[in-house]
Amino acid sequence: MISLEQFKTARSVLQGVIRSTNLIHSPAFSKNSGNQVYLKPENMQVTGAYKIRGAYYKISTLTQEQRQRGLVTASAGNHAQGVAYAAQAAGVPAVIVMPTTTPLVKVNNTKDYGAEVILHGEVFDDAAAMAAQLAEERGLTYVHPFNDLDIAVGQGTMAYEIFQDLPDVDIILVPIGGGGLCAGVSTLAKLLNPHVKVIGVEPEGAASMTASLEAGHVVTLPSANTIADGTAVKTPGDLVFPYVRDNTDSVLTIPDDELVEAFLDLMERHKMVAENSGLLSVAALKYLDCRDKNVVCILSGGNMDVITMSSLVQHGLIGRGRIFTFSVMLPDRPGELRRVADILARHNGNIIKLEHNQFVNINRQSGVELKVTLEAFGHDHKREILSAMQEEGYEVKTVSTPEFYT
Repeated sequence: MISLEQFKTARSVLQGVIRSTNLIHSPAFSKNSGNQVYLKPENMQVTGAYKIRGAYYKISTLTQEQRQRGLVTASAGNHAQGVAYAAQAAGVPAVIVMPTTTPLVKVNNTKDYGAEVILHGEVFDDAAAMAAQLAEERGLTYVHPFNDLDIAVGQGTMAYEIFQDLPDVDIILVPIGGGGLCAGVSTLAKLLNPHVKVIGVEPEGAASMTASLEAGHVVTLPSANTIADGTAVKTPGDLVFPYVRDNTDSVLTIPDDELVEAFLDLMERHKMVAENSGLLSVAALKYLDCRDKNVVCILSGGNMDVITMSSLVQHGLIGRGRIFTFSVMLPDRPGELRRVADILARHNGNIIKLEHNQFVNINRQSGVELKVTLEAFGHDHKREILSAMQEEGYEVKTVSTPEFYT
């Protein structure tokens, strides 16, 4: 059984190695949820995620013989960087197997810490099978990313910091992939205060922990399909499962589109970047059935590549009606483009992009296609602009997927 003494030892080992990521109060999220919301910004942690906690502590528990053999692990990125960083600090060689879908920034960062990186499979489980095979073939010491109690203890040390910053915390929202983080945080939180509620959060498309809790034992999903790549796990850890089951009060599942919303909220409200898995706790705020509680959202990581970030911004703005595109056919005569521009200006539509094509139709009376991409204040403003165009006699069609960067 994991004991308080083990957490104390881990905290001592990690002192001076990790950053104490102080809680950040969020006025915006507090107002929207009716609670006092605080962010635990592990996206600002060494290597950009909480995983350094478990990885560094785990390596500290290995024997000299285990270290000399070298390490191997599988990870969607954050554990990989944690192990690579800790192994480099300890002077130990490390091999990291990562899914082929891992964002480039995580792959490159892992290589920068001196690890050998092998890309294999589409999800974590595929990479884990390869890592286990390498451990046997090369005699390497396998460091599991979540199904290891030492790893869970290291991850759980952040609960000390939460209680230090906010002694009267009521609820802690914890992202769940394989369960190591949730097992560690929930176990220590309950040891420090049995009345604290710990709520796990996982993506709807990879809800393996929810399925396991409902079944009463660990189960394997047929697939793990989610934009939250760090929590795309088909099978949660059987060693950490009992700790999640016994110390977590409930588990929420979040659809991918709500992670896009959370990304935009966090960027605009706090000027912070968290990866999709780290956004699970923020997206979960709307599902809390409580008021006037002190709530902590763990932002588990922030290692997101620029391409993914750009896509999330675009989809988020489109989803909120703040960017949209419409097309309209115009007579091919001078002044028509200006007439449309005047209508948009009167209704405060900010033009981002125009496409004026005179060659789509040989009928010059209705032969010019105009596509306009606009910035608006939201869906109500969008409807106002489209209605104004229709009232002026234009047949307007909205384009479902505007691409305003091209």
